[in-house]
Amino acid sequence: MVEIKAQPFAFPARLKEMALIVIDMQRDFPDPGGFGASLGNDVSGIARIVPDVKRLIEGFRTAGLPVIHTMECHRPDLSDLPPAKRDRGTPSLRIGDLGPLGRVLIAGEPGTAILPELAPIEGEVVIEKPGKGAFYATGLGDVLKSKGITQLVFAGVTTEVCVQTTMREANDRGFECILAEDATESYFPDFKAATIAMIRAQGAIVGWTTKIDDILEGISHA
Repeated sequence: MVEIKAQPFAFPARLKEMALIVIDMQRDFPDPGGFGASLGNDVSGIARIVPDVKRLIEGFRTAGLPVIHTMECHRPDLSDLPPAKRDRGTPSLRIGDLGPLGRVLIAGEPGTAILPELAPIEGEVVIEKPGKGAFYATGLGDVLKSKGITQLVFAGVTTEVCVQTTMREANDRGFECILAEDATESYFPDFKAATIAMIRAQGAIVGWTTKIDDILEGISHA
């Protein structure tokens, strides 16, 4: 076991049982013509973390530890998109509509693709998910079980929605979770700060939080 410096206390890492989950680092969220921008958001914060997420991914690859990517996307016929998800807010584009990057959040469209800088390499698992959480209606649980994974490091977007939802799903399933604070982002800085506080509250009720450098230092012993 290796201790990784974290809050609210050191994370007891079992490196042979650890994987990195990179949540939804897709073009539709940081690109100017993407879904995030169509909602009226300032997407620059998402774009700024790309080099940091890349550094974390490369650290896991160097250590020989699994990297798993998720993509939020739907079937072209929208059969897995409930109105409760589609009909929210007043975006200029809704899921399934045709935009500058193709049909919004539809599998196979340009905007749905993972950013080129963070693209999966051969052998890395990619989970296509129709919901906010990566366990809902996917095979993620089976993938982790087959690899003997019990601990998950999280990066990606957005902190308060898909990242936090997946962490809570994982916690309920018995996984120990740690969030890389500088490898995640929100369109709303206050939401990111509040989510980090909630995750590590009451003795890591959902999980731990830490910095990329501390994670890389810990996994260098793998």
